[in-house]
Amino acid sequence: MSKRAYFGTDGIRGQANRHPMTAEVALRVGLAAGKLFRTEGDRRHLVVIGKDTRLSGYMIEPALVAGFTSVGMDVRLFGPLPTPGVAMMTRSMRADLGVMISASHNDFADNGIKLFGPDGYKLSDEMELKIEAHMDEGLQEGLAQPAELGRVLRVDDAQARYVEIVKATFPRQLSLNGLRIVIDCANGAAYKVAPTALYELGAEVIPVGVGPNGLNINEECGSTYPQTMSRAVKEYRADIGIALDGDADRVVVCDEKGQVVDGDQIMAIIADSWARTGQLKGGGVVATVMSNLGLERFLGQRQMKLERTAVGDRYVMQRMREGGFNLGGEQSGHVILSDFSTTGDGLIAALQVLRVIVESGKRMSELARQFEPVPQKLENVRFSGVAKPLEHDLVKAAISDGEARLNSSGRIVVRASGTEPLIRVMAEGDDAKLVAQVVRDIAQAVKSAAA
Repeated sequence: MSKRAYFGTDGIRGQANRHPMTAEVALRVGLAAGKLFRTEGDRRHLVVIGKDTRLSGYMIEPALVAGFTSVGMDVRLFGPLPTPGVAMMTRSMRADLGVMISASHNDFADNGIKLFGPDGYKLSDEMELKIEAHMDEGLQEGLAQPAELGRVLRVDDAQARYVEIVKATFPRQLSLNGLRIVIDCANGAAYKVAPTALYELGAEVIPVGVGPNGLNINEECGSTYPQTMSRAVKEYRADIGIALDGDADRVVVCDEKGQVVDGDQIMAIIADSWARTGQLKGGGVVATVMSNLGLERFLGQRQMKLERTAVGDRYVMQRMREGGFNLGGEQSGHVILSDFSTTGDGLIAALQVLRVIVESGKRMSELARQFEPVPQKLENVRFSGVAKPLEHDLVKAAISDGEARLNSSGRIVVRASGTEPLIRVMAEGDDAKLVAQVVRDIAQAVKSAAA
């Protein structure tokens, strides 16, 4: 595959107003993607655009609109809407393309552009490379005639439509009546829709992280800072806490004691429930190389398999589609339920956990620890963008040595981040001290190689 100049593991992402997350690049994305998705014929072509609550969205959105309309594509603007909502609406509105402006769980200074095809799925690597090729063409290439410029409309009921889609995934005969739920929306894209959906399903809702000001998305709140959720659960004596990230495609929860439940445990809860009811497809779950070995053992004991992919929910989704699975995700809280959505949806995943609580009559603390996690250690090593530490013999030797020391009782995953200049060093095994030492040794080798 050719080297990608703009796209990473999840669209284009970077610091706002710095390359590649500038108005000019956004304009070029609109021009390039518009040219690629505007097929021949007389019909109008449509792109839908959603965003989270970052200040820089006000810069990126009009630049994209300018690019799309200049090549003759009509545009529909949703305003703040979760990433999975944009994916769903791309398909339901029969658009040629969907765009989400978000940097997900990153802080407000970053932003990103994610693209969805007409089927609601994230674009393939090949399609992104074609867009990149068009982005480097002259800006005057393929512009529409004055009378053929695209038109722009705002879709005022986009959030209400998404709420109805989400509610429809919760069994009609069940209710959240009697449950007190803390929902932390990370001051992000779900700040209106998530509390509304839970309230309309009957819950007593305690919303936090619902006062976005453009600068506070993911700031000491949301799935990457679950302490805020946990504190609120204990303060209000709630039954469960739910924390989404900035674009609401990932979720973590906590029990009534404030103990945090990660994506691996959430997948275990749903897999066990779906297997009992015959709802689980594919004979197991798809997860990434970062998911805990404990999840794999848990599934194996129940005659279910765990299939692993590279990190990134798009790769999880790809394997799910290939193998006929309907449950997959990441330890970080991306949980994909393909019966309901084409990408990770934090709110829909949370509703499936709530379904188990309602049907079983159990408290969240009784469900929270489906398996005992194998000791796992992760260390991120930052390096200058020009270095290539993973190609260094010192690092390769440290990894080989670590694998030999862990023998067959653990795993090592060392990879470069797709969005930042970081090397992520992860190891897991039954001996916690040995795991920690192996990670330290490999991380030190990476630092030496990058120096």
